[in-house]
Amino acid sequence: MTDSIYSNLKQLGGATVMPTCPEEAELERVPNPQADVNYNVRFTAPEFTSLCPMTSQPDFAHLVIDYVPGDWLIESKALKLYLGSFRNHGAFHEDCTISIARRLVGFLEPRWLRIGGYWYPRGGIPIDVFWQTGEMPKDVWIPDQGVPPYRGRG
Repeated sequence: MTDSIYSNLKQLGGATVMPTCPEEAELERVPNPQADVNYNVRFTAPEFTSLCPMTSQPDFAHLVIDYVPGDWLIESKALKLYLGSFRNHGAFHEDCTISIARRLVGFLEPRWLRIGGYWYPRGGIPIDVFWQTGEMPKDVWIPDQGVPPYRGRG
């Protein structure tokens, strides 16, 4: 890569190894070239996977992350690797969802962030986990996350 706001990225543009756990995953960011404007960025991970910490059975979720960037943007390959690092990580749904949000907030310092963790049923009960940093900005279009509530066969 040429000398630019992207020149410090280590994972983009080359082969990378999936981190074995979230603590090992390296997030990367780039300066926000549109930092003077409020806008929403949405990441959707419809096949998020982690492990139940008690049974080691897989748990699956549809994650939707919305954030209004401040000075930084998350580099998407690093985010994908971070989310993928949960595949062999044992934690309850609530812990996974909130841990992801808190790490992103600490790393990016966004103007606003929310996460919706729509967990698929195990044992017949879906668990949905929602969190945001504060009031939704009034001057930004932030669409509904668009994930319908679980209906089973209903």
